[in-house]
Amino acid sequence: MNDMYPRLVFDLNKVRQNLDAVSSIVKAGSCSLMIVTKSFCADRRMAELIASHPGVDYFADSRIKNIKVYHDLPKESVLLRLPQHGEIEEVVRYADISFNSEMSTVRLLSKEAVKQDKSHKIVLMIDLGDLREGIFFRDRDMIDAAVEEILALPNIELFGLGVNLTCYGAIIPKHDNLSILTKLAEEIRRKYSIELPMVSGGNSSSLYLIDKSELPEGINNLRLGEAFILGNETAYGERIPGTNADAVTLEAQIIELKVKPSLPIGEVGMDAFGQRPVYEDRGNIKRAILAIGKQDADVGSMTPEDPDIDILGASSDHLIMDVTRSKIEYKAGDAISFTLGYGGLLKAATSSYVDRAYING
Repeated sequence: MNDMYPRLVFDLNKVRQNLDAVSSIVKAGSCSLMIVTKSFCADRRMAELIASHPGVDYFADSRIKNIKVYHDLPKESVLLRLPQHGEIEEVVRYADISFNSEMSTVRLLSKEAVKQDKSHKIVLMIDLGDLREGIFFRDRDMIDAAVEEILALPNIELFGLGVNLTCYGAIIPKHDNLSILTKLAEEIRRKYSIELPMVSGGNSSSLYLIDKSELPEGINNLRLGEAFILGNETAYGERIPGTNADAVTLEAQIIELKVKPSLPIGEVGMDAFGQRPVYEDRGNIKRAILAIGKQDADVGSMTPEDPDIDILGASSDHLIMDVTRSKIEYKAGDAISFTLGYGGLLKAATSSYVDRAYING
């Protein structure tokens, strides 16, 4: 393992355990499993591990740049975010399936698919009330018009219906709202005499419905990111049995260790981010400065693995910690490890200043 910091450390054995746990739950719910790769920025080593897992059916990401990392691996790739018009050529070239709600975009995909002599699959997104993407579920005429046009377009296959919940409006998936999607899928199948193979019932927030036996019959796909990488069910924030919260950790190195006052001296103004900070008087404390900051990490989504140290704050490139009470005698050059929330992992994985290491491969 390299010694460059800061770095994300991927414990590949724990990642496998997490995949085992979530795939067994998803399969018990009679669903296919789509693994979302954006939280670790489609890391190639991770993608290869995921591709080798028998419980995984699809890769998915919101960015075509990430899908290009693993499009050659033996799983179908799905573009989750609605395609931008400027990326149509790459969407058809690298993604097998894309989620869509705008017919102007689907027409461009059809034209490009003809040009590339390929068939491209469409999942039509339905908005059940979370108010992010999708045709609003009450606009039945618009839904029917979209279905009819998609079915008439060359080199385009209407592969299914999908919904997104919790990400924007924080609307929790329930039997009642997801049943709207399954009922709509059945009506479309009957009306147009089509198969409509996929009915994608949401993300990690839908997982709890399987355990409660409340996932509607007809939902046959779930898209999991946080659930598999961090072991979190995201509707109510519960831990998923059999998963590890520390399959990926963040390590940062101490670059200064000094005893100093806990209160800055002088008039307090705005910090580098335009905020007026408030400080707690802890007296003189042992302060560690780590070589990571807000440019690289979501400080509010980082938890030190050492329970006796505290994050005091951060600037763009420095993290300030109180290590006074720690049982560990830290020194400059030591690394401190953190578990991460979803936002913390997302930001650290996206930063080009955060290295990567792999253990237990």
